[in-house]
Amino acid sequence: MRVLGIDPGSRITGYGIVDQQGNKLVHVDNGAIFTDSAPDFAGRLKRIFDGLSAVIAEYHPDQVAVENIFFSTNVQSALKLGQARGAAIVAAVHAGLPVAEYTALQVKKAVVGQGRAEKGQVQQMLKALLGLPEIAQADASDALAVAVCHINSHEQLSQAGPAVSKRQTSWRNYKP
Repeated sequence: MRVLGIDPGSRITGYGIVDQQGNKLVHVDNGAIFTDSAPDFAGRLKRIFDGLSAVIAEYHPDQVAVENIFFSTNVQSALKLGQARGAAIVAAVHAGLPVAEYTALQVKKAVVGQGRAEKGQVQQMLKALLGLPEIAQADASDALAVAVCHINSHEQLSQAGPAVSKRQTSWRNYKP
């Protein structure tokens, strides 16, 4: 399974591609899309969409995982981040790929084993897990962590099997 992890941002959107080969995680690529030179905010969103579309076309991931918004004290920043996430999600959906979303807490817990881990701890663990020669750029590192989180979560879900039968999850068959 090949996963494209995305750390969306209105100025810098990080991406990381990780393959799962049996029990092994293999680093494929990582990088960032810089949007500051766009003439306006709509141009930034287009750069995110176009950049991620190009990454998808080049690497052909099977699934996409995106970091979810957690909390922001600045409403304008939260709105811009939400729009950047939207551009990233649309790029994945436009390519026909399934999209999963994870909070920063979930990502840190999946990579380091603790949801309150520091960014440096996550970066060091990624370097070790993926055999990176050096720590990746901050946004790309976050995106790699999202991809690793998805692989770990996907693996746990597939091992656990369905928690309830399909019949129980249908609203037509719901009986309080």
